[in-house]
Amino acid sequence: MDLVIKQASGATSQLYQDSLQIRKTVFVDEQQVPLALEIDQYDETALNYVGYLDQQAVVTCRIIVEADGGWHVQRVATLHEYRHHNYAKTLLSHVIVAAQDKQVPYLILDAQLTAVGFYEKLKFHATARPTFLDANIRHQEMRLDLNN
Repeated sequence: MDLVIKQASGATSQLYQDSLQIRKTVFVDEQQVPLALEIDQYDETALNYVGYLDQQAVVTCRIIVEADGGWHVQRVATLHEYRHHNYAKTLLSHVIVAAQDKQVPYLILDAQLTAVGFYEKLKFHATARPTFLDANIRHQEMRLDLNN
C-alpha cells in the first residue's frame, strides 16, 4: 500500500483536521504536551503535509516559512501503529524535494533527542545551538542545507 501525500495551507481544511488529529494523538495524548502549546498562532498560516494509507491519515508535519525563505519543519508525527514503516522518512523526503523544487535554501527543525538519528539519516546535522527544552522534552536544532 502506497503512502499518498497531500498538502494544504491554513487551519480550515480537512487536511489540517487530519494533521491535528495525529498531532493530538502523538503529542498531547502520548507525550503529554499541553494542548495550549500544541495548537499555536502558526496553525493559521502553516503548510501542512499529511500522508495517507487507504485514506487514513497516518503521518504529518507542518512547514513555517522563515523570513529568509528557509522552511522550519515542525510537528513531525506518526501514529503509533504506523511507526517503523518509513512513512515519516517518505513524507520528509517528499518535503525535501518540494523545497528543492521551490529553491528553498535550507530546512531547519527542532528534533526530540530520541529522533536525532532519524534526521541524521535524512542528512540533517545538529547546529551549534545547545540542546533545549520545549514542552518539557529535550530537543536539538538540526539543519539541512539545500544546494539548488
